[in-house]
Amino acid sequence: MAGTTETAPPAESKQPQVNRIGLAKKDYGGLKSTLCIGCGHDLITARIIDACYNLGIRPEQVAKLSGIGCSSKTPAYFLNRAHGFNAVHGRMPAIATGAQVANKHLKLIAVSGDGDSANIGMGHFVHVMRRNLNLTYIVENNGVYGLTKGQFSATADKGSKQKSGNVNPNDPIDLCEMAFMLGCGFVARLFAGNTKQMTSVIEAALAYQGLALLDIISPCVTFNNHEGSTKSFPYAKANEEPLHDIGFVPAYDPTYMEMDHGEEREITLSDGSHITLKALARDFDPTDRRAAALQIMEAKNTNKILTGLIYVNPKADLYTEQLGLVDTPLALLTEKETRPAEGVLKQIMDDLA
Repeated sequence: MAGTTETAPPAESKQPQVNRIGLAKKDYGGLKSTLCIGCGHDLITARIIDACYNLGIRPEQVAKLSGIGCSSKTPAYFLNRAHGFNAVHGRMPAIATGAQVANKHLKLIAVSGDGDSANIGMGHFVHVMRRNLNLTYIVENNGVYGLTKGQFSATADKGSKQKSGNVNPNDPIDLCEMAFMLGCGFVARLFAGNTKQMTSVIEAALAYQGLALLDIISPCVTFNNHEGSTKSFPYAKANEEPLHDIGFVPAYDPTYMEMDHGEEREITLSDGSHITLKALARDFDPTDRRAAALQIMEAKNTNKILTGLIYVNPKADLYTEQLGLVDTPLALLTEKETRPAEGVLKQIMDDLA
């Protein structure tokens, strides 16, 4: 009709892709990182977000924990809808233990550093490795104290150089070796530059019913990325030796049984998830604790950074089961449920008399 104009129909707005519980990737994000540009820690953050999104973990069911250091800022950058606690330097494992006892249904993700865990927090690290909390414990390992200008940490390799030229004269503490010798049921070493391997292992660690230690070489681009450093991006890229090509299939994925597994080694976790391993340079069974120890010793002799799943016990007893806790989180129990009956209290007092 004369004098009228036709308008085009409104374009359909593109909806963000969502995971199996209806959340978009942005729902797993956090604050903008304030770490140095290029820091390995930010690569790890991105993979944690990917893993939680892929698995369909509900952020509100997660508690994020950290201590002090550059690494301990990381939890601010993912899962901003989760619970969080930034602990005193080196004391994060004690807070994690208390949180698990108070509410055993929370999924705990802890991010620590080599100084936070292997120096001031070593006493706490040792004891949490003995207890099978349902905890994913990530150590962002750069071999230096980044917040205090690059002094060597306890994980710095003997012979590694500072930017000033100083050489580390001491043997390093190997957190992976300590972890599985103390009873930790899931132990992996990763390199922040190997993003594909990181995603698969973090997914497996989050699905694991127990304590999973991920020691991730995460270069400090400001204080420990120079020639002579054994925890720099160039050194790690040149000397990383993956144990296997690792994949992860969650329990809810029905396609697993239909896949052609070929020469893969399969490890089934207690929740029904599957870790798949294809041997690369060597045939290695990560459920063999003795073999895991030998692999680490051989890597030390050749100055290689052995990455992948080093040890896994698929069905370790959870710490909360060992304590015999009730199913209701302790934080939600009523006074009536926690107060001893009069007869029980009298018996306790008589026993103390």
